[in-house]
Amino acid sequence: MGLSSCFFTFTHLLLSLLLFHSAVAYFASSNKPLCHEDERSMLLQFKESLMINEYPSCRPKSASWKSSEGDVDCCSWDGVECNEKTGHVTKLDLSKGCLSGTMNSSNTLFHLVHLKWLNLAYNDFNFSEIPSAIKNLSELSYLNLSESYFSGQIPFEILELSKLVSLDLSKYRYFGPPQLELQKPSLENLFEKLGNLKSLDLGNVKIASPIPHNLVNLSNSLTFLSLSQCLLRGKIPSSLGNLTKLVHLDLSINELSDKLPATVGNLNSLEVLDLSSNNFSSKLPSSIRDLNFIDVLDLSSSGFSGELPATIGNLSSLKRLSLSRCTFWGKLPPSLGNLTQLRSLALSFNNFAGELPASIGNIEPLEVLDISSCNFSGQIPLSIGNLTRLSQLDLSDNNFSGTMELHMFLSKLKDLEVLDLSSNKLSLLTKTTINTISKKFWYVGLRSCNITEFPGFLKNQQLLQTLDLSFNKIKGEVPRWLLNIIVVNFNVSFNFLTGFDDQYPIVPSRSGYAFTLDLSSNNLQGSLPVPPIRTVNFVVSNNSLTGEIPTWICKLENLAALDLSYNNLSGNLPPCLGSFSPGLFILQLSKNKFSGSIPRTFFNGSLKMIDLSYNLLQGRIPRSLANCTMLEFLNLGNNQINDIFPSWLGSLPNLQVLILRANNLHGIIGKAKRACGFPKLRIIDLSNNKFVGKLPSNLFQCLNAMKFVNKSELSYMQGLVPNSGFICSDGFDLYDYALTLSNKGLMMAYGKISNILVAIILSGNKFDGEIPTSIANLREVKNLNLSHNSLQGHIPSQLTNITSLESLDLSNNKLSGHIPQNLIELTSLEVFNISHNNLTGPIPQGNQFTTFDNSSFDGNLGLCGKPLSRKCENDDSKPNENEDVPDSKSSFALDWKIALIGYSSGLIVGVILGLNLSTGIQEWFAEKILGRRSKRRRRKQRRRSRME
Repeated sequence: MGLSSCFFTFTHLLLSLLLFHSAVAYFASSNKPLCHEDERSMLLQFKESLMINEYPSCRPKSASWKSSEGDVDCCSWDGVECNEKTGHVTKLDLSKGCLSGTMNSSNTLFHLVHLKWLNLAYNDFNFSEIPSAIKNLSELSYLNLSESYFSGQIPFEILELSKLVSLDLSKYRYFGPPQLELQKPSLENLFEKLGNLKSLDLGNVKIASPIPHNLVNLSNSLTFLSLSQCLLRGKIPSSLGNLTKLVHLDLSINELSDKLPATVGNLNSLEVLDLSSNNFSSKLPSSIRDLNFIDVLDLSSSGFSGELPATIGNLSSLKRLSLSRCTFWGKLPPSLGNLTQLRSLALSFNNFAGELPASIGNIEPLEVLDISSCNFSGQIPLSIGNLTRLSQLDLSDNNFSGTMELHMFLSKLKDLEVLDLSSNKLSLLTKTTINTISKKFWYVGLRSCNITEFPGFLKNQQLLQTLDLSFNKIKGEVPRWLLNIIVVNFNVSFNFLTGFDDQYPIVPSRSGYAFTLDLSSNNLQGSLPVPPIRTVNFVVSNNSLTGEIPTWICKLENLAALDLSYNNLSGNLPPCLGSFSPGLFILQLSKNKFSGSIPRTFFNGSLKMIDLSYNLLQGRIPRSLANCTMLEFLNLGNNQINDIFPSWLGSLPNLQVLILRANNLHGIIGKAKRACGFPKLRIIDLSNNKFVGKLPSNLFQCLNAMKFVNKSELSYMQGLVPNSGFICSDGFDLYDYALTLSNKGLMMAYGKISNILVAIILSGNKFDGEIPTSIANLREVKNLNLSHNSLQGHIPSQLTNITSLESLDLSNNKLSGHIPQNLIELTSLEVFNISHNNLTGPIPQGNQFTTFDNSSFDGNLGLCGKPLSRKCENDDSKPNENEDVPDSKSSFALDWKIALIGYSSGLIVGVILGLNLSTGIQEWFAEKILGRRSKRRRRKQRRRSRME
């Protein structure tokens, strides 16, 4: 047969086969069963029971479901699939379907009993509970309700879905407490009943129990397990090692503790292990080296400690390794260079020592290297230049040293987008050839690098978002080209800058937007620089700026923090100050020369910190401050304010610090109109004013925050202000509150205010009467200063109840009687000053009282005993704590009159008895005459004893 005839025969055969298959396919499709009418009706009723709320990331799949005359095949609807033989609906995928509304057991969805696959993820079911009718879907092998805003207890009926292979009830999208709970049934019940599970994700479901040992029930099936953010506690059971098919294991953000079982090395198939944010307290088990297929290992903030084992270099498959915020120490093993597939390495916030091994340069695929705050020293290895794929390099906050040419360092790293060399001991030489440096930087951190000029390579960085050049030695003006490229964060604080190029006071921005503009602690002069209109944090403190606050300040409606402190600004405060930015948290204007009255327009409920101290402000304290319901810190000290005590501030529920010292405040501090106020106040300074009357015992009774402090959790007063969210940030920066306070005889500056600093300072007023015993209920007070008043009566022995007391100053008053002997029980007392009072009797001996010198007791001529040179008489001079001690003035007067009667006679006695002598003369006579009388009595006693 010829070639042509063979070709014809083959072509004819092929055409016949194609026609046959087409006919079969047509016949099969024409006989494909339509969906069942009752199931179509159920789907439509399900659709009608909910609303469709469209948003950008969802697609309203069920919107296309229509009811029309004739046969309608619901199996062709979007998100619906049916069994090809029976026509029953077996799969329903409405994930991200824009569905909204509540759901209960009467919903027709639960009549679709042939369903094997149900996905309702990423919808909004309005915090309704998962209906118990879920048990009707007994054929389900796949159930995904993640991110769908179900809440409450997961129903016990879910355990009846014994055919489940995949179960996802997780919620990760937004922070906050768990919405679903798995407690009745428990996790143990779930492991017992659902033994076919291959994939289980209960992320952010409240379980609040240990991991049960019967996890082993899933050893033959489970490949994916996520129990992140479930409030799990206790040990990880050793039975975990039986899950040999496990590929993905996430137990992050829990309260797991103790050791990681050595059986973890049995997980031969594991590719992802995330144990971050837990409370382990041990070394890594050596068996970790057996995880031969591990791709991701995240142990950050997990509590693991000890030296990093060299065998970690055996994990040759690793692509991401995070050991940040643990307590690993010692040298970093050079074997880390064996991880030649690694793309991301994060070791920050550990206690490593020594040099960074040069073998780090062997990891050529590395894109992210973060070894900040690790205590590394020596020079930065040149081998880092081999990491040509690096996009993020953070070596900040170590002890790297030496002089380094930035050009040589960066010439090979042309893909860098993030560079942070801040806070080392480096001296950077920043002159570079622009064309050889990456043009894609969006974050540059060169804080504290001994830089003396603005780096020239920044000129072409048109993508730059954040630049930190703080704590350097840059002098002169900020160049115009630099200001034109900054968009988000610009920090040049703690340099020697004097102004801006061409004396132009406006700080430009391409978008008119800036998160943080920090020009503080320079030598800036002239008027206040104008920030971009949408600046969030504006800090220009510690400069030499002059003039008034201009009216443009009222247009900065995005401000969260405004700090103009420590300048020479003057004039009146603008009326808009308390209301111009609804999100203003921090208002710091202290140490200037502002005058006039404080604006009366405080309507900002966001303000947490207001400091207007050390100015020339007058008038009254504006009552509108009561609108600042979030206020924690208020300092109006060292002004010329003329007002009475603002007891109405007691209505502020969060106020912790109130400083009103050195003003013209006057009058009596009486009872507040409300039953009790100032519930969180723990520092109050009213010193150097003109208050009169009794000490405010009612106020002392209300200060509940001074009665108990949780000392086990040290914290500081800080304000959260928004930031750009770049570089390991949660979107907020911390702004530390600061103050100066009289403590231990000195004016002390507190750059941070801890929660254990509790102080009452009422010195330098005209308070009189006795010290109320109610003050003794404030057990956590560390600093109590009532000096320079006109207080009378005795020192209350109840002061020993203030067990935290470190400084007690009662000097320059009119206190009388004895020093309570039980004050020696105040073992934390470092400063004790009762000088210049009318106290008498022996000074208590023992404990802290042995450390106080004469100055603590000066001006009390009736005191005796160490450290004074005046010795006390026999033990009968010791006071009886239970007897009533007469008033010092009348008692003292009686003593010297009796002494004179026994000492002299005739006209002198008559004249003296008729005089009302001053206290000073009385004291002089008492010392001279009583002293001589006691000496004469002792001489008589010695003569009598010799005669006997």
